[in-house]
Amino acid sequence: MLLRILDRLEEIIIASLMGAATVITFIAVAHRFLVDVPLLYPYLFGINLAWSQELCIYMFIWMAKFGAAYGVRTGIHVGVDVLINRLNDRWRKWVILFGLFGGALFTAIVGTMGAKFVIELMHTDQVSPDLELPSWLVYACIPLGSYLMCFRFLQVMWAYYRTGDLPHHDAAHVDDIEVSPKAPIALGEA
Repeated sequence: MLLRILDRLEEIIIASLMGAATVITFIAVAHRFLVDVPLLYPYLFGINLAWSQELCIYMFIWMAKFGAAYGVRTGIHVGVDVLINRLNDRWRKWVILFGLFGGALFTAIVGTMGAKFVIELMHTDQVSPDLELPSWLVYACIPLGSYLMCFRFLQVMWAYYRTGDLPHHDAAHVDDIEVSPKAPIALGEA
């Protein structure tokens, strides 16, 4: 139950950040061009959207950190497995487990170093240039996203150890769409 809530929260955060950044970018670009229209100039000239670029950058950074954890959970990340697939089943399993453990260890180290950095930033008065947000708030995505990614590596590692299955992303699959047995499998089969 808690894992489903975490999965959904992760997806909501990613989608919300992506959608909001897109809307803010659209508004800023439209404003930049519409302010040159003589009829709209008196209304739009006083609106300052200089902060929008900084906010969008921060939103995309947060989205990327949480998106990396989502990628581990769903198997979207690109992997080179030419050599691994040539190993016998016993060796393949241990090499994959070692790789997943290495990913978990690396993200745990990055998360811990990021948490130390954020805690040190909390005791300063540093703020971002345009939004004047506390810098620790901007950088909090490093430990949060890294620890979430570490958890996802451990989750995938445990599931692989128990079942032997890795998450696999099928780009052609769409949730809640039933495929007819009569439907063509690939282009040219119709």
